[in-house]
Amino acid sequence: MKIYINRKPVEGPWGGGNKTVNALTKQLISLGHEVYFELNQNNFDIIFCFDPRPNHEGVWYQHLLNYKNQFGAKIIQRVGDLGTHGKPELFSLVSQTLNYSDHFIFPSLWAKNLSGIQTENYSVIRNRPKQIFNEYKKNDVYISDKPKVVTHHWSNSPKKGFDTYKFIDKFLSDKIDFTYIGRVPDGFKFENSNYIPPTDDKNICNILSKNEVYLTASKEEAGANHVLEAMAVGLPVIYHFEGGSINEYVSERGISFENNEQLISTVNLMCKNFEKYKNNCLKFNETISETIEEYCEIICQI
Repeated sequence: MKIYINRKPVEGPWGGGNKTVNALTKQLISLGHEVYFELNQNNFDIIFCFDPRPNHEGVWYQHLLNYKNQFGAKIIQRVGDLGTHGKPELFSLVSQTLNYSDHFIFPSLWAKNLSGIQTENYSVIRNRPKQIFNEYKKNDVYISDKPKVVTHHWSNSPKKGFDTYKFIDKFLSDKIDFTYIGRVPDGFKFENSNYIPPTDDKNICNILSKNEVYLTASKEEAGANHVLEAMAVGLPVIYHFEGGSINEYVSERGISFENNEQLISTVNLMCKNFEKYKNNCLKFNETISETIEEYCEIICQI
């Protein structure tokens, strides 16, 4: 088949969507399919829409729909983001496309329900981490008196939970050894925590594996890759109860909290039951290859 993907793979520390683009592209090519990133031919069988907004060429969903109507290609749309992190125009655009794409792929039931989709032409295919994260898993089921807690985010959206990370830095530095990896909002500076700028997956794996608990205060995540990477390394997760897909992904491998004031009691509860949650994480062995296989099955079916 000839397949057009409307997002080009990018190397470096980018979010989960880009990792999926990279993995899907490589898998499709290995299966003998032709993959393109420019909508400049009239014989594509499948249009794989990763994002309905304009891409590097200015091609957006209306162009894809025009192509479908003119040449008969099928549109498969991955709904990886619903604009909950400061992009309300994206939710509006996705809502408008629900009657036109031939199949939708959602990364979580939470995202599917939020989209308001009414038809049956969808699949829920969960995100999964790259294999390299599983290779850094540590079996130690003991936790320090001052827990080593870590998080990582490539977006600096306030929805990622910076109010909580600021709270930890200001009020809990004597109780938590906290490390933040990634981008921060303009003007934000940690005073009592460990800060590491965005880095590649190998370094992320190494840093995560040196910690004991993963904490995310991110809210309304459609498909939270950062917690998957943490669990693959073997870190139990403390997460905000409004985390969206995070609640589905973590399940019995972590504990939720409702507000900053409740955070230290949640950390103490995690320490008390650390062995149980740690052992649950050690059983987590999912990888992105499983997600990509499911994507490829949908592409062939459509």
